[in-house]
Amino acid sequence: MSLETATSLLSELKAKFEAGDVVGGKETLTKLKIHMLDFPPGSPSHTQIMVESLEIGILMMVEDGDLDSFARNVAQIKPLYASLGAPGTPRKSHIIGLNLMNLLIDNRLSEFHAELEILTEEESRNPFVTFPINLERQLMVGIYDEVLSVTVPDSTYQFFVDNLLQTVRDSIADCMEVSYKNMKLSDAMTMMKFGAEQELLEYIEECRDDWIVEADTLCFQPPPSGSKAGDIPSIKMINQNLSYATEMERIV
Repeated sequence: MSLETATSLLSELKAKFEAGDVVGGKETLTKLKIHMLDFPPGSPSHTQIMVESLEIGILMMVEDGDLDSFARNVAQIKPLYASLGAPGTPRKSHIIGLNLMNLLIDNRLSEFHAELEILTEEESRNPFVTFPINLERQLMVGIYDEVLSVTVPDSTYQFFVDNLLQTVRDSIADCMEVSYKNMKLSDAMTMMKFGAEQELLEYIEECRDDWIVEADTLCFQPPPSGSKAGDIPSIKMINQNLSYATEMERIV
């Protein structure tokens, strides 16, 4: 495949991505990947096209919510980043940060920390990378209030944050129904960081249909016999994470 053809396909991919044409962009990326098989190994020009194509592909997969394709593209781009060396590409820290977010929402903490170990000092200070690092620390110590109030460094992070916020709200809800018999709706809104009562009511309808709303009060159904705060899966996860952090400190 000629360099001119590859460059033309990359331009087409960029145009479709900028136009928000994810379906068309995926088709063009597939064509490019097929042609990549014939790229001469070690060619800087061809490597640059491969990297830029995969970076755009990763951003498209986030926009499409396609995490399986996202993970495949990340796996393909890693060795290419290694071959380029430092400082990499303008989008490299952005891609690294998105991958860290994916590992975080999937609770793959050992892989998360392994990725941190291979970052350069400059990469670890990049806002795209510090964002998931700070989120992980807040989750580890249970600072849910800060997690629910985060401001994303880029719109591509919102998909992962939305998934994380749902998990955090579920964890708060688990703790609420074990700790209280009833609660004012306004207090529940504050604890779960909902901006309007209707948002809380929609959450209850979709995720907590055993909760009872009476006027301005929220009544929790009695938890299963023998349940206590320590039985909640989210609490177990936090305890495991804290234990993991302690072991890491001992190693250091």
